[in-house]
Amino acid sequence: MVDRIIEKKKWSTKRLLTIGGIVALIALIGASYYFTSGKSKLNVDLDRITISEVKKGPFQENIPVNGVVMPITTIYLDATEGGRVEQRYVEDGAIMKKGQPILRLSNTDLLMTMMSQQNTVYNTLTQMQINHNAALQNTVSKQTQMADVESLFKEAERVYNLDKKLYAEKVIGLQEFKQAENNYNYYLNKKKLTQQILQQDSVSRATQEAQDKLSYKGSQEALEIMKQRVGDLIVKAPIDGQLTSLDAEIGQSKTKGQRLGQIDVLSGFKVRVDIDEHYISRIYTGLTGTFSFADSSYKLKIVKVFTQVTGAKFQVDMAFIGPAPKGIRRGQTLQILLALSDERQALLVPRGGFFQQTGGNWIFKVSDDGKTAYRTDITLGNQNIDYYEVMQGLKAGDKVVTSSYETYGNMQVLVLKKE
Repeated sequence: MVDRIIEKKKWSTKRLLTIGGIVALIALIGASYYFTSGKSKLNVDLDRITISEVKKGPFQENIPVNGVVMPITTIYLDATEGGRVEQRYVEDGAIMKKGQPILRLSNTDLLMTMMSQQNTVYNTLTQMQINHNAALQNTVSKQTQMADVESLFKEAERVYNLDKKLYAEKVIGLQEFKQAENNYNYYLNKKKLTQQILQQDSVSRATQEAQDKLSYKGSQEALEIMKQRVGDLIVKAPIDGQLTSLDAEIGQSKTKGQRLGQIDVLSGFKVRVDIDEHYISRIYTGLTGTFSFADSSYKLKIVKVFTQVTGAKFQVDMAFIGPAPKGIRRGQTLQILLALSDERQALLVPRGGFFQQTGGNWIFKVSDDGKTAYRTDITLGNQNIDYYEVMQGLKAGDKVVTSSYETYGNMQVLVLKKE
């Protein structure tokens, strides 16, 4: 018998099963890796998402802010003098004319002080008159003395001149001449002394009168100030306008400096705007904003910036560019778009809910065939109420999912289907 060599089968059933198991395991590992390594997919209904196109167009950065309409000028009414409210001449909201009384206060101490000052003025004036009369009498007395001295001097001079001549002619003796000469020198010196006294009296009188006048003027000025203070107990409108926020009831006591109300000038309006402190370094006078009122658009510009931050916000005043809208009222709230930059051309993506989950760092970009959307890294710049400015990652014509990503988790690919 001849032995026959039996060839070994290359693909035995056992071997095929082993190879199949290995392939299945590799496929399972690959599938597991595919679905867990960041390439996870999620089916989404096209009707439940928003797909927007990236476009190039005009862009201006702006922020929405709220402003309150205020009078263009407000004058606050503070109590210049303290007192008790005795009478109100008008009610809150009244239209006032400059100088028109608003209310009357009473202050007994102030009135007593004014009366005391009136007595001071009267006493000063009386003393001034007494001093004047005494000085006048003193002057008259000295002038009388001067007249007497003048008369005696002239007589002594006459006798001296006569005796001098007679002595020269040897008619009288030396003793008689010396007596006349001594008498003459005496009255000459007395005349000079009397003249000095009279001159000093004149200077003293002028000084006294100047001091009296100054004292009287000072007391009068003090009285006028007191009268003005008493007059301030009647609070009057400092300008034409509308009286608002009047806080004064009959019988109330008001201290000096306490706020009583305010007068709003009705010739125009301004808008007081609250802005988040995040923008404080970018806000300055001259920036403009727009708002809609009664189906028309109006412009405002910043005229004053208040840099004090309160409650994470600061304030600015904005003025109307052109006339204010008809029918606008104090206290109205306006929704304003405040422009932070000039208009320029930029690559734009519409605003949407995607930003809350991505922070603008990535977005789902739709494939060319429109069947899927895959995660794409992007960089966004400035924004306004309609668009984000695209800096990197997208180009004009790209389509992206801009609706909310809240239910997508860590999905990397969206499979877009229409159910």
